[in-house]
Amino acid sequence: MPNIDPDQLKAIIGQDKTKRQLCSALRMDRHVLIIGPPGVGKTTLAKDVAKVMAKDNFIRVQGSPDLTVEDLIGDIDPTKALKYGPRSEKAFTPGKIFKANNGVLFFDEINRCPEKVQNSLVQALQERTATVGSYDMDMPADFIFIGTMNPEDSSTEKLSDVFLDRFDIVYMSYPEMLDQEIEIVNRFGKKLKVEFPKTLLTKSIEFVRFLRDDKDIEKKPSVRASLGLYERSQANAQLSARKAVTLEDVHEAIVSVLSHRIRLKPSMKYIVEPASYIAKKAGDFFNGYSPEKGDAL
Repeated sequence: MPNIDPDQLKAIIGQDKTKRQLCSALRMDRHVLIIGPPGVGKTTLAKDVAKVMAKDNFIRVQGSPDLTVEDLIGDIDPTKALKYGPRSEKAFTPGKIFKANNGVLFFDEINRCPEKVQNSLVQALQERTATVGSYDMDMPADFIFIGTMNPEDSSTEKLSDVFLDRFDIVYMSYPEMLDQEIEIVNRFGKKLKVEFPKTLLTKSIEFVRFLRDDKDIEKKPSVRASLGLYERSQANAQLSARKAVTLEDVHEAIVSVLSHRIRLKPSMKYIVEPASYIAKKAGDFFNGYSPEKGDAL
């Protein structure tokens, strides 16, 4: 069992409760499902876990409607079947769950794959082996499963109770504190040779967080929105031959970065377009703000 501690998980800033819950589950070899909105670092956290645990075979599966049972379990290779015979073990090409043996199987957006694919994992999750039906034999599939899902995604499959019963669930959300989100942007955002005034950057990230609390917005802007606003504002300043980002550069980026990352509630979406809504909210939010002084006028 891996003795992994929360303070070893340094790729994600903040999220202390999530890290603690995850480490608690992993210490007992429990399979974990991380549930949270997009762009909060679920994938980064899973990769960090594999790194800390020194698991070289980190096998990633991307959930999609096109994923098949054969992708996970494996299938008969026609060429090898002709050479060795269709019933020979040598004709079998192992799928991803066997490649993850003694490692980590990371399943991104598990609820986007068909239910029959989910069910194909049940035996391995419970018994640490999987039966290959064509050969009536068991093969080791002893891995730690870390899955993610976005509960707000509407184009998804329902997770069966039998499948969910094999997991502990850890919830992950947006950065708890403003300063944590600013640190994320400064650490992971792309940088140009353009200064981004601290007060203006703070106000820009505050706007993204303000939208998350907006009662008329159903789908919230993620941390990627903050990163996008940070990067695009710099690019706009550079295109205008400025050495520092201005409020004009931020305004110019806002609609392009944010309008498609939100979804208005039904009471609003038939009245106004997201781009117009975002532009109006930005105008009101930044009205009278002076980046040079850092305070509202």
